Amino acid sequence: MTRQQLFATAFSLLLGASLSAQDLSVINQQEATRLLQTLSHDNMQGRAAFSAGIEKAADFIEEEFHAAGLTPLNGTSSSQAPSYRQTFYVHRLTPSQTEVKLGKKTIAPEHLFVNTAHEGFNWKHKNKINIISIPEGENFRAAFGKANAAEQDAIVLVHPSHAEAFANYRGYFARGGVRKEVGTGSSKVYVLTDQAAPKKYEVKFANKVEKLPLSNVVGMIEGKRKNEFVVFSGHYDHIGFHHTIDGDSIANGADDDASGTTAMMMLARYYKAQPQPERTLIFAAFTAEEIGGHGSRYFSEQLNPDQIVAMFNIEMVGKPSKFGPNSAYLTGYEKSDLGKMMQKRLEGTTYSIHADPYPEQNLFYRSDNATLARLGVPAHTISSVQIDQDKTYHTVKDEFELLDMPHFTSMIRAIALAAQGVVSGEDTPMRVDKALVK
Repeated sequence: MTRQQLFATAFSLLLGASLSAQDLSVINQQEATRLLQTLSHDNMQGRAAFSAGIEKAADFIEEEFHAAGLTPLNGTSSSQAPSYRQTFYVHRLTPSQTEVKLGKKTIAPEHLFVNTAHEGFNWKHKNKINIISIPEGENFRAAFGKANAAEQDAIVLVHPSHAEAFANYRGYFARGGVRKEVGTGSSKVYVLTDQAAPKKYEVKFANKVEKLPLSNVVGMIEGKRKNEFVVFSGHYDHIGFHHTIDGDSIANGADDDASGTTAMMMLARYYKAQPQPERTLIFAAFTAEEIGGHGSRYFSEQLNPDQIVAMFNIEMVGKPSKFGPNSAYLTGYEKSDLGKMMQKRLEGTTYSIHADPYPEQNLFYRSDNATLARLGVPAHTISSVQIDQDKTYHTVKDEFELLDMPHFTSMIRAIALAAQGVVSGEDTPMRVDKALVK
């Protein structure tokens, strides 16, 4: 038996003091493997938003919710074909024309990208569009964020010294984007150029606009306190097809975030096997996290955030953390006391919850917890990935075979234990200060 397996076995025995044998049999490695392998299989095609693969994944999650006996959040369950879909519409914008001339020079396509929610525009010098410069030596990420946040339309001139960062951003924006509304907000045209102050400019841009459906998959277990909600969530979308490596072009997204979605589904089965909880439990598989968090945003609009006691978002929990076996970290740990409550429930076990060790990665704002946190909900993401060292993130190598299943199974059991006080109504975490969440 390996050291990790010994830790997992010891942890299971410790948990047994708090959870019955029946409880532990619900959260087991065999079932975790079945769910995770299914969601990250090649036939899911990387679960990209709007794809056949993500529809197949949604069908699978619905089947699992039905088998667990969950009730759809927005309706009553039918024994024949309950629907757990929370469907909404967004607009996909795909660039169809991008032409820029600065002075007499026509800019090459690879030196351009546009960020806009408009169907198109035609700018000439007489429009008096703002000109913003990102000069050599400036922090590109910070300067880009500032330029992008400006309320006015602008042409942003990026010095060639930022060519590598520019190319990375262009790779994202050149694919277009997804917006709830079309025709709102300002437009930014980014140009890689050594021109500092062109006297004339001409910009022609057009988007192809499609109105398309997206679906969260959401189930619930009604508690004795019907209007006090505890959310367990994970996003089930990924990035679909990606750069080919060794003939493989499918970005399976096993850790990101089939692991979190699997953990959420297993927790649903676990809680359904228990007596009725004090608080109502909601289990949400979010769509479109990878393209802007549209699923969690729509979900947040369907509930009164003041009635949501806490959110346990689960993301990338298939690999051990830097803190050692049976440990995880909570993003935004300092923004509420939920982490301290979880850790207190884990006293006497080998499990521990730590503050996010990667503040420079901005993880609190990069997952689906952020939307609800901005509304004051103690909403955090539980993770264990060593994100600063993980080489498979958003690649075709994020596959099931690289995950540590004893660790993953223990993670799910630990979350069940750590959340026990919030579920039972004994623990109520402090609200997040909305003024401190950007």
